[in-house]
Amino acid sequence: MNVATVDTAAVKTVEDIRTAVEAAPANHVKVGVCDVDGILRGKYMARDKFLSSLDGGFGFCDVVLGWDSNDQLYDNAKMTGWHTGYGDAPVRILPETMRSLPSEPGVLFFMGEFTGEMEPICPRGVLRRVLERGEALGFRAKAACEFEFLVVEETARTLSEKRFSGLTPHGAGNFGYSVIRNSVNTSFYQGLLDFFDAFGVPIEGLHEETGPGALEAAIRVDEAMEAGTRGVLFKTFAKVVAQRMDLFASFMAKWNSDMPGQGGHVHVSLQDREGRGVFRDESCSEGLSRTMRHFIGGLQRLSPEITALSAPTVNSYKRLVPGYWAPTAATWGVDNRTVAIRAITGSDKSQRVEYRIPGADTNPYLVLAAALGAGFWGIENEVEPSGAMTGNAYTQACEDRFQLPRTLGEASVALENSAAAREIFGDAFVDHFAASRMWEEREARRQVTDWEMARYFEII
Repeated sequence: MNVATVDTAAVKTVEDIRTAVEAAPANHVKVGVCDVDGILRGKYMARDKFLSSLDGGFGFCDVVLGWDSNDQLYDNAKMTGWHTGYGDAPVRILPETMRSLPSEPGVLFFMGEFTGEMEPICPRGVLRRVLERGEALGFRAKAACEFEFLVVEETARTLSEKRFSGLTPHGAGNFGYSVIRNSVNTSFYQGLLDFFDAFGVPIEGLHEETGPGALEAAIRVDEAMEAGTRGVLFKTFAKVVAQRMDLFASFMAKWNSDMPGQGGHVHVSLQDREGRGVFRDESCSEGLSRTMRHFIGGLQRLSPEITALSAPTVNSYKRLVPGYWAPTAATWGVDNRTVAIRAITGSDKSQRVEYRIPGADTNPYLVLAAALGAGFWGIENEVEPSGAMTGNAYTQACEDRFQLPRTLGEASVALENSAAAREIFGDAFVDHFAASRMWEEREARRQVTDWEMARYFEII
């Protein structure tokens, strides 16, 4: 794979973009916006058209906020639908997101964000408003995403022909952290690492996970908005890198009933206005400051109400089962991977919260908005968490109020009825996202699965 880069470090303003685009050899730039499901939707724009859009933005069909991952239109939404005419919504170009595309030498890439009437339901806009809430409290948020994902020796064509069954993983057996696997499959590993280094999405760690073809990538920490952008770009372009090598990467939460699911955990921490970490206090138990305890308390209290943002597909709930490294209740503990909210202790700089409910199928912008929004709410309301769990949280009793929804339908209703979620994210977003999840659950109920055919066709 050809890897070409331009220096984007100094790009801060619209004028910086103008200079960079005029100097780029390609006649087009690529722009992307994030839809409700976290899918990157975008297009090429001619250089002149792009430059003319720098000050006033450009129009992008609002259908991308009103359809599902299969381009099927929601029939239960108010903000989008045939009744709105599916017009163009304004999108602003974000200078700080400029990157050179390693796979397309000379082509620059930019993220956009919906404005105007669609801004309340734009996932990036939701995270931005949550971060503004934190800033009003005196906090800046740092974050990082990590994703487990599956790599198979398939193409889009073979997957379609096989009807997504009988897949051939890129490797066999359980080889968690295997040096053998990452030394044999170096072309894919190095291709992935080189691409994202050049793309401004630095990977801090990449290793084999337990299960055939399973990998995990940890993306370097940064400001929370940039962390969300990196998460969206990683999920999209890991697939691009794989497919250009005749492989296929999937971020589905649970692809095989006998294997662990694929998580999409996020790590978050807070700093004050001077850049000092606020989660560490040596005078407190375990070094957890009062602010950190209240952050955990808010996240624990609201997790059952906002699970739909962390587990947004029907398949998500196949992962949230006991004994498979995924939580079933909003439990917490110190350096404990059997809980939902893991407090990781360390220095002022490194002490953080790992939110372990999200699967790899989440929208990175929305899952960060969920974690930080609930945490800020906990700080504002001085919410104390329950007792920290030690040992195996799966075998310990947990209060009913902390049990997570067991289906997407339950999670959608919980989100729709949550007064706290409406306070944090706004009525328009809650109504739209809950409707989109109810649509997703309704679409699933209509399907006759292979499991049902095998189980019932003859014997019933």
